[in-house]
Amino acid sequence: MTFSFSASPPAVLSIHGNGNVIPVRRIYTIGRNYADHAAETGLGAISGSVPGISLKPSDSVLSDGQTLPYPSKTEQLDAEIEMVVVVGRQGRNIPTKDALDYVFGYAVGLDMIRRDIMQDCIANEHSWDLCKSFRGASPVGQVRLASEIGHPDTGEIRLQVNGVARQQGDIAKLIWKTSDIVARLSAYDAVYPGDIVFTGTPKGPGPVSIGDKLECYLEGVGNLNISIG
Repeated sequence: MTFSFSASPPAVLSIHGNGNVIPVRRIYTIGRNYADHAAETGLGAISGSVPGISLKPSDSVLSDGQTLPYPSKTEQLDAEIEMVVVVGRQGRNIPTKDALDYVFGYAVGLDMIRRDIMQDCIANEHSWDLCKSFRGASPVGQVRLASEIGHPDTGEIRLQVNGVARQQGDIAKLIWKTSDIVARLSAYDAVYPGDIVFTGTPKGPGPVSIGDKLECYLEGVGNLNISIG
């Protein structure tokens, strides 16, 4: 088989403590998964047990220490800190009680959003894809293996912008836990190794500007530092 064009290099995540990398397949994002953030949006938390799910392109991944070019067509680029779950096994219709067996590891990440485009999409009843799909929209820190740290279900999550606290919460307040999310995703379609999931953000996300330094921390998991360029 001969490609008509050169194949793009795969998006990868680095693993803490060794030189291996994880090829990224799909990126899922979970919406309104902290009650305090859902309340401040005015949209409210999703009722029942069904998380809001959207997708981002894998080539939006950005690594620790890199610079995110300020994207076009926006005047409000928001940063949302989130725990990121990395899937390590293929599975379909996974029972919630078994779902953690399919998790390879965890990281801290930023779900970057062109907020003004998102509002336009909501107003016009369009897909939100454009607001989250751009170069550098998915910064992710080094992955910590579940075999080493277990499956975090509590711990501080924090974002600082230029050294000033912007967001602070605890992953214990996630409405839908890791096992709930993985089970739900596998019911819609099989999950595969390299799928990653942004699990939702606590209250307080806001706009960032060119020159800003973003410092992320997730207790027991790690750090992520990027710049806006």
